[in-house]
Amino acid sequence: MKDSPYPAKKVPTGNRLRALGFALLAKKEYSRSDLKQKLLAYGADLDEVETLVEELAQQHYQSDERMAGMLLRSQIRQGRGPARIKQALKKHDIDPELAQQEYDEVDWFQQALSLKIKKFGSEIATDPKQKARQIRFLQYRGFAMDVIMKVVNYKGEEDFY
Repeated sequence: MKDSPYPAKKVPTGNRLRALGFALLAKKEYSRSDLKQKLLAYGADLDEVETLVEELAQQHYQSDERMAGMLLRSQIRQGRGPARIKQALKKHDIDPELAQQEYDEVDWFQQALSLKIKKFGSEIATDPKQKARQIRFLQYRGFAMDVIMKVVNYKGEEDFY
């Protein structure tokens, strides 16, 4: 690549790296780990990136706690259960404790029930194959087995409330 018609890419440093960090955070919420990886992909120096990410976190431009809450709400809207949400938090290298308060406020039974009704209707499945299908569906979505069994056998309001 000696005589490339394209100019060589400049590696972002200093104010250029800072502007890039702000530009990334203006578009989307990132975890510390994700932001660091994103900035390193531009060829920036590791020490400089770590310093910048730490500074952005101290000034509250970047927050793993905010990212955890946003990710939790997003996953719930997509019909995901506790196990899948913890998996998503781990993927973004976020401590699940950061979203624990919001996590504890969620009624997982109600989430699973509304998901089951949306997909299969409100009737209780009597056919073992249909019941197994519902169980597999809710397991894949990340719900615990005790919640799944309550949802699959749920008859109405008088059952659990």
